[in-house]
Amino acid sequence: MKEMPRTPPPRTPSQQLRPFPQDPERWEAERTHALRTSRAVHFDAGGTLPDDLVLVRERTRWGYLAWTVPGDGSLPQQPRRIGVLPPSPTRTERWAVRWLARRPAHRFGLPPTFPGSLKLSSIAVALVGLTVASFAVSRGIPAVFALPLAVLAPLLTDRLGHSLDVCAHRHVKTVEDESACRYLQRLAALHTHILEAVADSETYELRRSAEIGHNQLWRAANLLARHSTQAVSDELIARERLLLQLALQVDGIIAAASARSDDAGGADPDRGRPTPGAPLPKGYTLSGGPQPEHRHPVRDDVYLLFAHEPYYLDDTREINTTLVPAASLLHTGVLQPDGAQIHDRLTRGRRPGEVVPLATLTHELDGGAGWYKVGDWEIVTEDLVGLVRAGKCGALSFGLPEIPRALICTAPHSHVRSFDPLAEQSITYGETDRAAILAALSERTAEARAAHRLWPGDDLLPPLNQRG
Repeated sequence: MKEMPRTPPPRTPSQQLRPFPQDPERWEAERTHALRTSRAVHFDAGGTLPDDLVLVRERTRWGYLAWTVPGDGSLPQQPRRIGVLPPSPTRTERWAVRWLARRPAHRFGLPPTFPGSLKLSSIAVALVGLTVASFAVSRGIPAVFALPLAVLAPLLTDRLGHSLDVCAHRHVKTVEDESACRYLQRLAALHTHILEAVADSETYELRRSAEIGHNQLWRAANLLARHSTQAVSDELIARERLLLQLALQVDGIIAAASARSDDAGGADPDRGRPTPGAPLPKGYTLSGGPQPEHRHPVRDDVYLLFAHEPYYLDDTREINTTLVPAASLLHTGVLQPDGAQIHDRLTRGRRPGEVVPLATLTHELDGGAGWYKVGDWEIVTEDLVGLVRAGKCGALSFGLPEIPRALICTAPHSHVRSFDPLAEQSITYGETDRAAILAALSERTAEARAAHRLWPGDDLLPPLNQRG
């Protein structure tokens, strides 16, 4: 059985989350409120309150955390529950987090002979119900109809709250297992660091880093909600390393910008920019795992060719196919780690200068059945097109005719048939025709490479075989 790499408990602020870090005094206020509210509900025979029954909820930009209240008055070491919003959340999903992170309802304890407690809202509804029932009876409505409704109204109020909880959980990925919360807390700490660093920034690279971080946090929460940490340890470690690299990159971009503003004339534009071998933040302990014995340079002589939804240049020229250097898949503007994983798959055993259609990768991945292990190629190719159109990487853009485009969208040994209505016969295009198209595109690629027009872009992450 594969053993989960040991993850030591967090020991520094850069490696852990603490309740309300921007407002330390709020923790004491929320803790006092939670204790006062819970005492009305959970008293045992000795008059003590179990610590794990008292929760303080904290809403964040990416979700919410539920903290237990230690009996000694100290800060909790890890959350009892973590909920993560999906990337680009809708208004409904944001309201779901607001509901789940709400304060506990005010309750009033009943006398010792009556176990349980009552919500303040239920008492208010009961009083309103009795008032309405009395008014209805005075107006001639039979009490047999009015009084039952007044009694049922408080019960329906409690039931409504439970139903809203169930509905809200459908919009938020929630993790409660202790080991899962511990790991997700580490990832959330890195993402929170990125969010704090890029707050109010309009720089594309910084905002994109925050988007990628949220995406990785959501995917990690999705994994941990369905699997144990042991079962998905490799994927969790990959996502933690990517988040750490993003945090280093964000710090580097901000440091470089600060240096340029302090000394615009003599500042080094690459000063502060993180490198693949940059050290970890002080005190940060990354989860272990097998390290590569050898490192290989980034392959910049392999190219990805893919078709996409057409767009138009100058309102006349249709672009429906794009070719980019494989290294562009490592750009931070591309969904990660999916882009890096597709890059790793794309460059395995390829010849220098080889043009690899996306359909060839699909064929190699059992006809597409293995894409789930590699990455979301649809989002990755959309991101690549966005980079090309924004001028953030070099590329060759084509408006291929119908048959050549269909051939590069099929497996290497497939056929494409076209019917000619004038000749009333069908024409079959096969492997030879596909190879001829790729050969022509390879020549165009060699010319573009010689003219230095195939630039993979800046802000590239290290490939998988260089991450340690």
